[in-house]
Amino acid sequence: MSSEQPEAGPQPIAPVSVLYCAVCTFPVEFCEFGSSITRCREWLKAEHEELFDKYYSEDALQAKLGTMSLEAQSKLEKDVAKKEAKAEAKADAKLKKKMASQVTIKRIQRQKNKYVTAIHGLEAFDIDLKAAAKLFAQRFATGSSVTKNLQGQDEVVVQGDVSDEVLDMLVKPEGKAVGILKGIPENNVECIEEKKKKAAQ
Repeated sequence: MSSEQPEAGPQPIAPVSVLYCAVCTFPVEFCEFGSSITRCREWLKAEHEELFDKYYSEDALQAKLGTMSLEAQSKLEKDVAKKEAKAEAKADAKLKKKMASQVTIKRIQRQKNKYVTAIHGLEAFDIDLKAAAKLFAQRFATGSSVTKNLQGQDEVVVQGDVSDEVLDMLVKPEGKAVGILKGIPENNVECIEEKKKKAAQ
């Protein structure tokens, strides 16, 4: 009987732990390639000071810059500042557009006692329309789909008169809105009614 020990198989490799930045969502060592490096550095210093020292201490920066000329360093700093300013302006413009957007809940009469409820403008608040249609279908146990209105814009159409219920779902206090329907100010929601036009005599 052999006394030799069987050869050990390959040892498993431990998974690499990656810390992602809460500001730009990149791994922290790649924040410099984003457009919010200043805020990234502030967050890293507050939350993980040892990593901040590793990547942004005087010694770390000097080693990174190496033999880069003063002119090149100055240009790099200006480029970073310009990139950040552009990103902030874009974010501000997006926020202003969002705050000026309106969500319309329209009660539409199809037949004498048949109604549908059309919700338009949710996408301006970064709400996925298909997910919203699914949520409404589950909540009201009825048909719900994403369709185009007469203006060619996407909207969610729910079978039945559920305009008051949809309004209630949208204008809950901050943090209590139903499911994905969060971040819509009450003043940005409007309910209207569209009655079925009478046939010409």
